[in-house]
Amino acid sequence: MYYIYASRWLMFPVYVGLSFGFILLTIKFFEQIIYVIPDILIMSESGLVLIVLSLIDIALVGGLLVMVMFSGYENFISKMIISQDKKRLSWMGTMDVNSIKNKVASSIVAISSVHLLRIFMEADNVSNDKIMWCILIHLTFVISAFGMSYIDKMSKKTQK
Repeated sequence: MYYIYASRWLMFPVYVGLSFGFILLTIKFFEQIIYVIPDILIMSESGLVLIVLSLIDIALVGGLLVMVMFSGYENFISKMIISQDKKRLSWMGTMDVNSIKNKVASSIVAISSVHLLRIFMEADNVSNDKIMWCILIHLTFVISAFGMSYIDKMSKKTQK
């Protein structure tokens, strides 16, 4: 029984790997900023908006990674011991598996929304089939998020 319980630490390298993914996202974020600076004065407004939407996309994915890393670590491995002089994120230690799933689903919907907005802004260069598929995929994410939220709400009612 002890070995099964101790095997939770096998998740630790997964969370470390996610932190490397976060580092890669950060590099990509600053690469896009450096890429846009020389052309900022000659870039069209819509081009700049597309770049900013890409940065927002990266920020949303980064926030999702941080949330999954921290809450996953606390839920599945061990509580994070943070000294009193360090500020602790307000949501740490309060998210159970269901709330993590709902936050992940909400983040995916937000990321999908930004991606869909980027496609709409480039609609002249995108085929109607691709736009239709992107809308259908986005609606699938939205319906899934609502479904998970509804199931979570119903399970909390039955627990009370």
